[in-house]
Amino acid sequence: MAASVFANDQSSRPTVFGRIFPPDNDWLARAPKEDTLLPDLPIIDTHHHLWDLPNFRYLFEEFLADAMTGHKLIGTVFADCFAMYRADGPVHMRPVGETEFALGVAAMSASGCYGPARVAAGMFGAADLNLGSAIEEVLQAHIAAGNGRFKGIRFATTWDASEDVISSNPGTRAHMLLEPKIRQALRKLADLKLSYDAWVYFTQLDELANTASALPDLLIIMDHCGGPLGYGPYARNKEENFARWRAGIREVARHPNVFCKLGGVLGRGAAFDYIHAERPPTSEHLAALWRPWFETCIEAFGAERCMFESNFPVDKMGVSYATLWNTFKRICAGASDTELKWLFAGTARRAYRLESEFPAI
Repeated sequence: MAASVFANDQSSRPTVFGRIFPPDNDWLARAPKEDTLLPDLPIIDTHHHLWDLPNFRYLFEEFLADAMTGHKLIGTVFADCFAMYRADGPVHMRPVGETEFALGVAAMSASGCYGPARVAAGMFGAADLNLGSAIEEVLQAHIAAGNGRFKGIRFATTWDASEDVISSNPGTRAHMLLEPKIRQALRKLADLKLSYDAWVYFTQLDELANTASALPDLLIIMDHCGGPLGYGPYARNKEENFARWRAGIREVARHPNVFCKLGGVLGRGAAFDYIHAERPPTSEHLAALWRPWFETCIEAFGAERCMFESNFPVDKMGVSYATLWNTFKRICAGASDTELKWLFAGTARRAYRLESEFPAI
């Protein structure tokens, strides 16, 4: 995410899709209380942020307050979010500060003083793919700073021709993933056995599939169900857009080096209108709205290549942590015990190479 994604007003409730607002805790408190479903099912949250922004503080303490609510969270993967970059030094090296910050959180969590969950057991940071092969300097610095916990990078290439669709990164442009220099940088990731978290919109899934084919030894983790959109020009012709998204998902899933994160669809208006909702959804309501997207991904990739993510605090704009994970569990009501173990922790352990952090699940 880039600074442009964050709201620049002081509204207590979101007013537009695609921007990030501080959560309205009074509104969230209006949700009916729910019992925790499958409370003994181990969970690794594969995508959450920590940051300290003007009027929006969300650090270790705030995350724990959300996450320790009945579900059996055993660990998390910290996701890049422009947090705690170094204040000086070469610009391309400043993102290493975020890995240094996340490692500090991981050390606090690993002490056991804050509960059993291992927050930031794994982490992925940021590096500019526009550097081409010169990206290796940044990657090596991340690896050193991460002390074994650094697993890869995310670099958003989200772009849309409509000005109504807000990009997650400054400087994104059409067809970035097809550019030779971007491919050179991704090749360096593969050479160093690092993963690439891909954040694209559903209109770009063909480019992601092309990338997966061109770099078969690059471990790609597709974020946010492949970026479905439901606002701006995509608020119209929703059935056609869903069909196009589904075709793109199936094409990407043909490539065995791609994993799929299930989650992160709230902020882009894919199905639930949290902006105008009088109260937060129940997990039953949200599961009914989201099931077509999630089931499509699980059917295409299989449980062993899918994993759930909270995308907190972004998705906290519309749902609590406890209700969100109940939603995921409801969507998987027909899954076997083995499939549940893959979806909620096993795939995360495999994709983010967390075997030493979680020897058994």
